[in-house]
Amino acid sequence: MTAPGDAVGQDGAPALEAKNEFELRVGLSRNVPEMTIRTGLATGEIGFLHSFTTGSAVDGPGIRLVAWTAGCMFRCRFCHNPDTWTMTNGLPVPFERAVEELRTYAHGLRVMGGGLTLSGGEPLMQARFAARLFAAAKAMRVHTAIETNGFYSDRLSDAELQDIDLVLLDMKGFTPEQHERVTGVRDNQRVLAFGERLARLRRPMWLRFVLVPGLTDIPEEMAKLAEYAASLGVVERVEVLPFHQMGAYKWARLGIDYSLEATQPPSAEQVEAAVSIFRAAGLNAC
Repeated sequence: MTAPGDAVGQDGAPALEAKNEFELRVGLSRNVPEMTIRTGLATGEIGFLHSFTTGSAVDGPGIRLVAWTAGCMFRCRFCHNPDTWTMTNGLPVPFERAVEELRTYAHGLRVMGGGLTLSGGEPLMQARFAARLFAAAKAMRVHTAIETNGFYSDRLSDAELQDIDLVLLDMKGFTPEQHERVTGVRDNQRVLAFGERLARLRRPMWLRFVLVPGLTDIPEEMAKLAEYAASLGVVERVEVLPFHQMGAYKWARLGIDYSLEATQPPSAEQVEAAVSIFRAAGLNAC
């Protein structure tokens, strides 16, 4: 189903292009046989997408087409798209359809210095689809970026990483204790190892960090994260993203307990204090 006012195609089915990333989309693959889902994931012949959005200026350089995938292994307390946690909430999109959608925008993306960003959810839960889509984008001379938590980065080979021009790595916390507090998953060694792998391969990276008062605004944690990022030598930019409540309605609609209901966005002073911690480590932070 879609939320009231969500975009639909001429046939009444949910449109692939969404008005924005905050549309609530649920159960769009519930009638797809399990074997079809398994085969699609294994081969990359089918992707399960929340939607495409166009015109983004905040998901990598230039103006970008963003494909939002469904499925995520984390349960971040500040997530503004909890409907992307479940794979079957995504719309089943054949690979060729995704390529044709990208082809529609390819020339404009090149002209505007933008490209394709694959986000989510967690795109690397659909690593075969992601790898194939990035290869297709590079064949069109379109800049590529992935926003990922890095947990399943070992699903991409070094050669496949070469098709990704920029990695936007979402860092939830540096210590295992903080990572678990934020995501529900204690093991963050895979995430840290991915950053180190990108450093070895000299792949460009932006680090993203969501600043949530009372949850992630811990100076000691941010200082450790800043030191780690600075040590990699490939972090071109650190984005401190202020927490917001724009997706709060989804938690209520989905019947999920939302522990941050009373949390206010950080003040400008709180954001600047966080940014200054990353800048003190020699990083380009904003």
